[in-house]
Amino acid sequence: MTPLYGIILGVIEGLTEFLPISSTAHLILASKVLNIFQSDFVKSFEIVIQFGAILAVVFLYWKKVLPNKEIIKRILAAFVPTAIVGFVLYKIIKGFLMSNLMVIVWALILGGVAIIFLEHWHKEKENDVAEIEKMSYRQCVTVGLAQAVAMVPGVSRAAATIFGGLLSGIKRKTIVEFSFLLAAPIMLAASGYDLFKSGFNFSVDQFGVLAFGFVTSFLVAIVAVKFLLRYIQKHNFVWFGIYRILIGLLFLLLILN
Repeated sequence: MTPLYGIILGVIEGLTEFLPISSTAHLILASKVLNIFQSDFVKSFEIVIQFGAILAVVFLYWKKVLPNKEIIKRILAAFVPTAIVGFVLYKIIKGFLMSNLMVIVWALILGGVAIIFLEHWHKEKENDVAEIEKMSYRQCVTVGLAQAVAMVPGVSRAAATIFGGLLSGIKRKTIVEFSFLLAAPIMLAASGYDLFKSGFNFSVDQFGVLAFGFVTSFLVAIVAVKFLLRYIQKHNFVWFGIYRILIGLLFLLLILN
């Protein structure tokens, strides 16, 4: 895997991490198109550069979050159920799901159908929670459990948390921002645990590729976060659902052929 491929995957990660289209699926499918073999290093690379994108949120939101204990407590409440599921299913996720293209493609397609259905069915109410600090702990745990579903590559962590929040009575902008913030401890834990399990057994060149991907995903994600916050002010996620279905069907045809 070359530094150029690391940059390409970093761009893809930064663009897709916070959109409801599954960054993991896009990284794995892009690796397939680029003929990058799914070695242990590549699988670790695809996990760790996601934390590069998450640092963009830390960069953008740290002044709002660090002084606010109520936000931190709610992030932790949502983090716990996802962390437990991720720890228990780590071997299955990395050893089987991340290399199963059919699982990924069908998760993209069915997730797209679910997004379109939920957007047409769900109507925001006036009494929906408008501030993260006012989310109940029950709502936080619900969002955390929804996020755990995104352990399946192709589901999308952003989609799972956002729609879990919408269905539990949280306003769109609020749950989108909470989804951004919740990503930080999840990806820190996932990246750290993966590097620990791999024993840091990477060559100097591999660490260089990882650095290129990490920095690129960080810079691109800053742009993506700002775009999504502007987008949701006037639009819903139906077009993302349509995109998921189309890209899933395209790769399904490629796999079958």
